Amino acid sequence: MNNSFALVMSEKKSASVTQVVKRYGNQLLHFIKGKVGSLQDAEDILQDVWVQLSRLTNIAELESVSGWLYYVAKNKITDRYRKQLPDRLEDYSYATEEDGDLQIREILLMDDSESPDLKFFKDLFWKTLMDALDELPENQRTVFIANEMEDKTLQQIADEQHENLKTIISRKGYAVKHIRKKLQYLYDELNS
Repeated sequence: MNNSFALVMSEKKSASVTQVVKRYGNQLLHFIKGKVGSLQDAEDILQDVWVQLSRLTNIAELESVSGWLYYVAKNKITDRYRKQLPDRLEDYSYATEEDGDLQIREILLMDDSESPDLKFFKDLFWKTLMDALDELPENQRTVFIANEMEDKTLQQIADEQHENLKTIISRKGYAVKHIRKKLQYLYDELNS
């Protein structure tokens, strides 16, 4: 009797996951692609979202399935940026009084297991960076992500988007200016 009940529950869960995938799949993929720029990356992230959904024991208990899906998708996007960005941040350095230049990359790669302050700073940095990226117009965000995180040249981006190189350079410049402005208070904290 227990085995048949488990089988029925498993079938119900499978059916509801399938229904959620059918209902939200395309719009969620579009949302993710708008954030990451690459269809392949968007599909990978979407797959991670579906895997996490399949691990839920009772989808019906979610207050808002769409809200949960977008929340998980945004977290997966953030995780992907966190994995990719430290290598691209080596260009950003700020002078310190003791040691010369302070590389942001060095801070992000430091072991924070012994330092709650460093862990707090790193978490705050990532939250601030992701918020700043979300605030950008989509065309600026796309250029910034493609150049800084996907390691594409500005010329490659211009060719892909069928835009003038000067337009792409301008978009990247606006994005960098906005992100630096948003992160400035963190740099000030480090130097105080």
